Order: sequence, then structure tokens, then C-alpha cells
Amino acid sequence: MSTSEQENKKTQKKAYLKAMPLRDLADVEVIKHELNLGNILIIKITPLARKNVEDVKVAVNELSAFTQSIGGDIASLGEERVVIVPNSVRIWRPETVASKKAPTAA
Repeated sequence: MSTSEQENKKTQKKAYLKAMPLRDLADVEVIKHELNLGNILIIKITPLARKNVEDVKVAVNELSAFTQSIGGDIASLGEERVVIVPNSVRIWRPETVASKKAPTAA
């Protein structure tokens, strides 16, 4: 391994996979901070959903807009969880029938 490769390894930050609950709207700022650090987040939204479904919509919309603004990706993991990744990671999504182009008659 060359010296420059060793230096690159030292300067690379480690990303962590973190599971976090969304208990109230204040947690949105904590989630944004973690995402800015380059961490991958699995957010459990049910704690806030039990209190106020409208707040969940506000929080998810805000997180979605923020994630898009930094070039990250966001997706639901069923009814209870959302995964959010920084711009260095992409979420794989299976190709759906609707996304395939239908053959056209010539």
C-alpha cells in the first residue's frame, strides 16, 4: 500500500448504521446532523405516530426535502421505519412493471 493510500485511509471518516426513534419534531434536527456526518439511519416513526400522525407527515416531508438537498436517498421500510442515507450511498429499489417500457408496435 502506498503512502498516499495510507493517508487516504486515515482521513476517511467512518460511517455508522444507526437506528433511531422519531419521538417528536425536535428529533428531525438530530437526524439531519447524523446524516451530515455521513451516517446511514434507520428511523422508527411509530413513537411519533402514536402521538400525532400529522407531525409524522411534517417530519418525513422535511427529512425528504433535506435528504434530496444534500444528494442523499430516503425510502420506507414498511409501515414503521424509514431509511435515510447520505450522498455516498444509494438505496436499491427493485424494478417495477410500471417502470419498464412496454414494447411498441412498429
